[in-house]
Amino acid sequence: MAINLQKGQRIEIGLQKVGVGLGWDPNQSTGYDFDLDASAFMLDADHKLPEDEFFVFYNNLVSPDGAVESSGDDLTGGNSDGDDETISVDLDKVDPRIQEILFTVTIHEAVQRRQNFGQVHNSFIRIYNAITNEEIAKYELDEDFSTETAVEFGRLYKRNGGWKFEAMGYGCKGGLQALVDKYVR
Repeated sequence: MAINLQKGQRIEIGLQKVGVGLGWDPNQSTGYDFDLDASAFMLDADHKLPEDEFFVFYNNLVSPDGAVESSGDDLTGGNSDGDDETISVDLDKVDPRIQEILFTVTIHEAVQRRQNFGQVHNSFIRIYNAITNEEIAKYELDEDFSTETAVEFGRLYKRNGGWKFEAMGYGCKGGLQALVDKYVR
């Protein structure tokens, strides 16, 4: 049975292959579609990317170690009834320099389109067993992010030789660029 995660909650993963799914409903109001983007920042002990290629997103679909792979970009949120974008992680392949994998969601062109997460409906990020597709945990976006355009949803991190997941829920304005500025050397 899946856990519905709360901000700050941590769980043991105990898996080799993990999937991270992002889903949301298409914009039903007038205006632009919501283009949410799932990304992964693979961080070293200094909480920075060891190399730019360890940032996996719609313009860099696979990490250099082959451990993290993005499904690509869904521009509207209307391509499925479940996950609209996914990130697959093979923890056995993760470069030894990597201490955590941070999962983020941003709204593409949020400022130009005058959009924020408070306008997005039924958005979630979920963690699942990538081999069996069994959902382990789900984190639902709620009213906490009414003005934000970027959210650090959660992270996989190394602890005592194993991997754990933490639901973070840190929102910020500035979209993807704000996160890149924070994690690129």
